[in-house]
Amino acid sequence: MDSVDEDVEEKVEKMLNGEGLEVLDFDSTRDHVQAVTLRKNVCYIVSAVIFNTEGKVLMVQEAKRECYGRWYLPAGRMEAGESIHEALRREVKEEAGFECEPITMLLVQERGRKWIRFAFLAEVTGGSLKTPSEADSESVQAQWWDREAPLPLRSWDIACLIDAGLRYRQKPWFPVCHPVNLPCSVVCQRLLLVFSCKERMWLLLAKHTANPETHTRLPVAVSQEGHSVTWAGSRLVQECMRAMSHVLHVNTHGILGVQHDGRVLGQSDGICFNTLVTLEHSEEGAELSSPPLLDSERYTWREVTNQSLKGKILRRIKDRSLLPMHVL
Repeated sequence: MDSVDEDVEEKVEKMLNGEGLEVLDFDSTRDHVQAVTLRKNVCYIVSAVIFNTEGKVLMVQEAKRECYGRWYLPAGRMEAGESIHEALRREVKEEAGFECEPITMLLVQERGRKWIRFAFLAEVTGGSLKTPSEADSESVQAQWWDREAPLPLRSWDIACLIDAGLRYRQKPWFPVCHPVNLPCSVVCQRLLLVFSCKERMWLLLAKHTANPETHTRLPVAVSQEGHSVTWAGSRLVQECMRAMSHVLHVNTHGILGVQHDGRVLGQSDGICFNTLVTLEHSEEGAELSSPPLLDSERYTWREVTNQSLKGKILRRIKDRSLLPMHVL
């Protein structure tokens, strides 16, 4: 078990800073890797939490037949060729009448790779509030809601998004996070997978097939249909630590960064979630004195000897300073 090489340290620093890393290969996948296509086998939703100077939240009245007249946050599906930011700006303009700029992602929610919602805290930069005279198929109107006056909501699932926006305005608990413009063909999870014991820390790394002796990378696990996005990390642990996987707990603490560039339909509609994950013994009171034994030669443990880097990772875990990801 060698110390982490400089190349890996640099990549870990980039992940901790919310930067992206090109997805060049996949390390864990059960089925044949096939590119995902927006609106065909993946659906991405954007929603905006926007407050005015009085602390009221922007709401839109639905025009869809199934929820006509009810209220919701500005939200909608991404369209082919859009970036996540572009989709957010378009939806807010179409539904509420305002131009806006994202401040940060607030929350990612997922029901597997087929449905992923990106909630943003955003601010108005122009335009005007949509009135009933401007009603169309996108919405009936928009208004500012004080969260106290009765308002028939389309669904209460937006309550946690509004609460997250209020919390972040009062005291941000993770760094500003925006999608990084890097292409990916599938929905996947790049893992900064950490094992710690007695003030020592190791990272799980995957070996490059071309030169496994000298080149390693942070592992990338492909999301499988019918499972949550983050389950891919648990599957990777099962694959490379089969003998001990039944007593190990994979704890996904949150997202360090999101990578997406959907300009080439059917070829770059995927998303890579860079996540911070810890590996722990699942039995109460039990503790490992060294990293779990690896059954696969494709992976290796590398000890983090850079104290500054170790400290940054530990602080992010302790402070829960990560973009939340919720499985619905």
